[in-house]
Amino acid sequence: MTRTLILMRHAKSDWTHAGLRDHERPLNGRGRVSAKALGSWLRAGGHVPDEVLCSSATRTGETLQRLELPSETPVNYTSDLYHAEARMMREVLTRATGARVLMVGHNPGICDFAHRLVRSAPEHPRFEDYPTGATLVVQFDIESWREIGWHGGKPMDFVVPRELT
Repeated sequence: MTRTLILMRHAKSDWTHAGLRDHERPLNGRGRVSAKALGSWLRAGGHVPDEVLCSSATRTGETLQRLELPSETPVNYTSDLYHAEARMMREVLTRATGARVLMVGHNPGICDFAHRLVRSAPEHPRFEDYPTGATLVVQFDIESWREIGWHGGKPMDFVVPRELT
């Protein structure tokens, strides 16, 4: 059996609200447009998840909302993914039950996680720095997410919002 992970960094956030805690920062205008474009890209590519794991931060939740996924898709918002390191992201993923899981998180952890998951990096100049909105689709030959290990994934697709808007 195969499992697919869609690993998405939140879209561009707004830094103009003085005094706003980092956790509460929303998306900016470009981020809102990018998130909508990413949702269209997911649907067009057949990458609609059957489960979502999302950081509890405002900007990740807003990114997820603007993807316009089917309303019945189960979503788990968790503070465990807020600025999580790769090993914590892996731990959260082991609790997933879906065959195609979307995880929405933050750098630098999500970039490190992406690099640790794949056997070889996708041929894309932005994979190295994983900019806002960067999305990796990676497939694993595993029965359960509890079996996920490092460097076992096969990259299927990778995109950054600038390619879509």
